[in-house]
Amino acid sequence: MKAKKSFLLLLLLVSTAMFALIGCSNNESTASEDEKDKEAETTTDQSSETEYPITIEHAFGETVIEEKPERVATIQWANHDVVLALGVEPVGFSAANYGVEDGSGLLPWTTKKLEELDIKDPNIYQDTDGLDFEAIADSNPDVILAGYSGITQEDYDLLTQIAPVVAYPTTPWTTTWREQVLLNAKGMGMEKEGEQLIKDTEDLVAEKVAEYPELKGKKVVWANFSANDLSQFHLYTPADPRVAFLKEMGLETPESITNLIQDENAFSLSLSAENADILNDADIIIGYNDESTYDAVKADARLGKIKAIERGSVVFIGNNTPLAASGNPNPLSIEYTIDEYLELIADAVEKVDE
Repeated sequence: MKAKKSFLLLLLLVSTAMFALIGCSNNESTASEDEKDKEAETTTDQSSETEYPITIEHAFGETVIEEKPERVATIQWANHDVVLALGVEPVGFSAANYGVEDGSGLLPWTTKKLEELDIKDPNIYQDTDGLDFEAIADSNPDVILAGYSGITQEDYDLLTQIAPVVAYPTTPWTTTWREQVLLNAKGMGMEKEGEQLIKDTEDLVAEKVAEYPELKGKKVVWANFSANDLSQFHLYTPADPRVAFLKEMGLETPESITNLIQDENAFSLSLSAENADILNDADIIIGYNDESTYDAVKADARLGKIKAIERGSVVFIGNNTPLAASGNPNPLSIEYTIDEYLELIADAVEKVDE
């Protein structure tokens, strides 16, 4: 009986409210055009949210993610920087194995972002000698991001027993920074946020490069030499993210280099020093080297005759330094190092016309 009375009372209240609404003026009962627009925008925003399941194609097939991951893990190089740039704390990520000077396993731009997000004790996989599958499994991820990596089919098969894996698009270590962001963001259910991160980064690069118009159209080769063996040298191709980023800065790869490339997906080539003359088309040379290596190259009978070497239009970046590590760019490393990088390149370009 008490329930029946409660129901009748509720019905009476609802009826009264309805009559009150009907009695309102026409202006009050009719939504304004602005309000309708806002409602339409809200509907559009809701409809553009990620719908699950989502399917991501990659080098090993495709990965299906059934629902938005709450626990995101990353492995190998820089994928965690994308996650952090999107404001998310990974449940675990691989230690940086190059460019770290303090033994922390963290590059300075990663440390900076961790501090900004107030992440005090990140879970870092100590897997520089190979993936630590046990540590990855212990972090209990909902998804494992490896958009920029060199994982093998065997690695992939083992990782998928832990969680769905987002791998690289085609070949190891050739994922551009944009592809890294798009793949990893999609794997997180944050594709729109990833697109915005790309736009923000592109705007930053454009703003900084505009300060150095002299770079546009200059020919560049990324060449690595070794003082211990000057009989050969190593080049990165336009398929490599390092060279792709230089193109974004307005620099170009000489045809003498592109004509040598037989596999467009290959990110590097090794050449005999007997072929050193192909580097004469380069206005500037960039590489992982130091002053002692540069001295050895200048003193070499063949390499020392390369025009860029003779005139000093080179950017030899100290090996295993943060700047060297930023050669493989991502949004965090770009923001952290672009001023220094552009200044070094501009100094080398200045010597071309001296």
